[in-house]
Amino acid sequence: MIHQYQLNGYNIVLDVCSGAVHLVDELAYEMIALYETMPREGVLTAMRERFRGDASVSEEELALCYDEIRALEEDGQLFTPDTWADSAGTLKERGGDVIKALCLHVAHTCNLNCSYCFASQGRYHGERAIMSAEVGRRALDFLIEHSGTRHNLEVDFFGGEPLMNFDVVKELVAYARTREKETGKHFRFTLTTNGMLIDDDVIDFCNREMSNVVLSLDGRKEVHDRYRVDYAGNGSWERIVPKFQRLVQARGGKNYYMRGTFTHRNPDFLQDIRQMLDLGFTELSMEPVVCAPEDPSALTAEDLEIVKRQYEELALLMLEREKEGRPFTFYHYMLDLAGGPCIYKRISGCGSGTEYMAVTPGGDLYPCHQFVGEERFRLGDIWHGIDNPEVRGEFAACNVYAKPECRDCWARLYCSGGCAANAYHATGSITGVYEAGCELFRKRMECAIMMAAARADAGAAAQTAES
Repeated sequence: MIHQYQLNGYNIVLDVCSGAVHLVDELAYEMIALYETMPREGVLTAMRERFRGDASVSEEELALCYDEIRALEEDGQLFTPDTWADSAGTLKERGGDVIKALCLHVAHTCNLNCSYCFASQGRYHGERAIMSAEVGRRALDFLIEHSGTRHNLEVDFFGGEPLMNFDVVKELVAYARTREKETGKHFRFTLTTNGMLIDDDVIDFCNREMSNVVLSLDGRKEVHDRYRVDYAGNGSWERIVPKFQRLVQARGGKNYYMRGTFTHRNPDFLQDIRQMLDLGFTELSMEPVVCAPEDPSALTAEDLEIVKRQYEELALLMLEREKEGRPFTFYHYMLDLAGGPCIYKRISGCGSGTEYMAVTPGGDLYPCHQFVGEERFRLGDIWHGIDNPEVRGEFAACNVYAKPECRDCWARLYCSGGCAANAYHATGSITGVYEAGCELFRKRMECAIMMAAARADAGAAAQTAES
């Protein structure tokens, strides 16, 4: 299977199953499109007609181009067959019952009242609650006990707003460090915050203990303050931006993400990216809102077209700034064509419900933070372990080939079937697909692949010029 598209002046051909990316001229681009549909002479005849009058396309050139395409096919770089479908259902079984990461919901409460919050302002459809140190310590012990031979373990401090329970966060990190010495494990911590409670103590602690910090900012002040308000209805932009700037500066501009959400109110989210850049932030992520279709924040079909154009313009801006020596990172464009995730991850996805779980303040286990509060998906608890193996089995069987809509999608080995929570909330099934999310993901991948190819093309041109 191949995917062909044109962007930023490039004719791009992706071989889906090998991952090979080809930048080709117009003749090769159009010949590849016909290659599997007819025999050699039929392809050459069609190309003669298409390029009639073009003196640069000779009979010799036509034959050479066809032979080069055939050579790439024989070398496994074009029209590579899919050999993974039959084994996809067994890949997660190889990991057994090992858990490598937990999302600790240390606070089911928040000091902001964001109307688009999937977590119901941090309550997750329940009562406000905070995690005790006792529950948190048991969660860390549970992770160690179920981590098998894994050395590196990951813990995300999440909410609500986790800094509303900052003393427990600190206590749990200290406890984990003592357990590292006893067990030979290593913990990697992250924290997600809206920034309202950041102070010097938080900054010092995060710089010392957090491998990554996720900071919530929606970009432009008027956009951010429309949704991210306190309980008095006041916007938070002016209060949090200086704190974010201090934290990022103290971290040396690394190991953080500025994470925003765009909605029906700002499908032109590139303007929010530009605002973040103007504020000095260079590690950026902007996510489409996930909400019910009737929600006023929901993206419309018209919005999706705007967003897709914004993704293209964003890619061009990134390439331009790289040339100027002012690069920045956009999370969804981080793509390693030479390496990247192994085939296991490409097929099986994020590991929610199997190797990754969320822990509520009371110690209940859910497949991930977006399922918390959905009683059907409760897996068990940190004291007794998994007592709902059927649900865990559903997630173990959830892979890109378990979704009929994914089988013929060119982007399937990049998205791994997409987010199970988004699929569930859109279709009622974790093996469904969130169609709007798929549409945007495919556009992001086209942009990311184009950027990687453009960098490689520029590097090859520079080497040619030097020689």
